[in-house]
Formats: sequence, C-alpha cells, structure tokens
Amino acid sequence: MNDFRQQCIELRDKDYTLPEIVRMTGRAKSSVYFHIRNLPLSALKQQNIKERSRKQASQIALARKGKSIRIFRPFSTWDVPTVCLVSHLLFDGEVNNRGCTYNNRNISLLKRVEACMKGVYDFEPKKYKNTLTGVLRISYYNVALGAYMQQKSLQLLDEIVEAPKELKREFLRAFFDDEGCMDFRPKERRRGVRGYQKNTRILKSIQTLLADFYITATLKLPNEVVVTGKNNLQKFQQEINFSPGIFINGERSNSIWKENLEKRELLIRALNSFK
Repeated sequence: MNDFRQQCIELRDKDYTLPEIVRMTGRAKSSVYFHIRNLPLSALKQQNIKERSRKQASQIALARKGKSIRIFRPFSTWDVPTVCLVSHLLFDGEVNNRGCTYNNRNISLLKRVEACMKGVYDFEPKKYKNTLTGVLRISYYNVALGAYMQQKSLQLLDEIVEAPKELKREFLRAFFDDEGCMDFRPKERRRGVRGYQKNTRILKSIQTLLADFYITATLKLPNEVVVTGKNNLQKFQQEINFSPGIFINGERSNSIWKENLEKRELLIRALNSFK
C-alpha cells in the first residue's frame, strides 16, 4: 500500500492529473484521489486545463450552431398542407434565423397553420397576444427549422407557377385569406377583391396564377392586386374564394358595415348587387 501511495505522490509531483494517474496505475479513481487530494496541480497546469476546456466548449457550440435537439421532418414534395403552411408563413408570418412566426387576429387561420405545422414539427408553439391590436402570434423557436423554412419559402416562390392546380389554388387562397379584403361599397358601386403585398414578385405571381383560373387581375403599384368585374368575381368565388370563418374587422373606425362579416359573405353580397 505504501508503494502505491508513493507512486501516486510522485506522479502528482510531476503534475499529472487525477484521470492520468488512474490510467497509469490502473487503480480506482477513489483510491488514487485519497492519496493526492491535498496535492494541488501547479498553476500552469490548471491554466492549461481551463484553456483546453474553453476550446472544447467552443468547438461543441460551433458544431451545434444552427441545429436543434427538436427535430423536424423535412419534405421533398409539395402537397396541400405544406403549400398551405409555407404560404401563410410567407404572407402573414416571418421566417428567420430564430424560427417561424405567424401573426393573425383570426383563430381559424391560426389553427390552420398549427395543424399544417404538425405534419413537419411535433412541438407546440409559444403563443402571444398584442393587447392593443388583438393580433395573436404563434412562434416556433427552432433555428434549424427557421433555416429550412427560409429555403422552402424561396423554393415555393420558384415552383408554384408550375405546380398542379390544386396547389396553385391553395397558394392563392392563403394569400387572399391573409392579405386580401372584399372591397364592397354599394353606394359607390365599388366591388372588388384586393390583395396587398410589398414584394412585387409575389404580386406578379398572384396575377399569373389567377390567370390560370381565367381570372383577370390588375396590378396597382406599388403593392396591390385587384380583381373586379362580375365575371372575374364569379370565377374567383368558384375557384378560390375566401375560407370559411375569415371575418372583416367591423370594429375599425373606417368600417362601413360596423359588424364582423365573413369575407365570403361580402363577396356574395357584391355579386348579388350586379344587375
């Protein structure tokens, strides 16, 4: 036992660490520690260990940058749920290096985005409410998911004009549910579906996609697409329409209706007003 004790002390005097002495002696860590517990490493050795630990931590952090332990499911082909999800994130959402966010006052649209996200990501979003505006926000904080959805957003904009009609329809409906309104003012004989978007590339794509359904739309720069005329509005109602449960905000000071009407109901009223 004295030989083992002396061996531990001599190795410690040579500035070997506890794990190193354990490997060199082949003895248990507790046995080695008992003999060297009062023999500190030199200041230089301690500084080297701290520096090595710092570098290892930096390498681990770098390796994990942009990754998350919360895994999502990538998809290689477009279908209605994935087009719905990415479209809504494009129009009334935000995709960045923190994750994905969707903002809306309408509960049915928020639930739709949540349901579509379930096909890609199992975790629940964080939910917030702006008490001043009443707008609700759902946020998925995942840097890898955010980076992936940024890529898919660009891909969708590139591919939607060549997509099957059912996917074009889903893209258009998401746009008008998020960014559109039914402009019906009977006294002024104004009837039109309008959509707003700062990205002119998206506006031009919307115009092109509407044409695929034989709906003529006009671009009013800098940021508006407009569908007018009885035939165009009828085709819009038949092919695209607003989703059920999407209401105008009747509490706005400039509202002429002063009630929360469905956008699709206003479209019906507008069509019925044609003589």
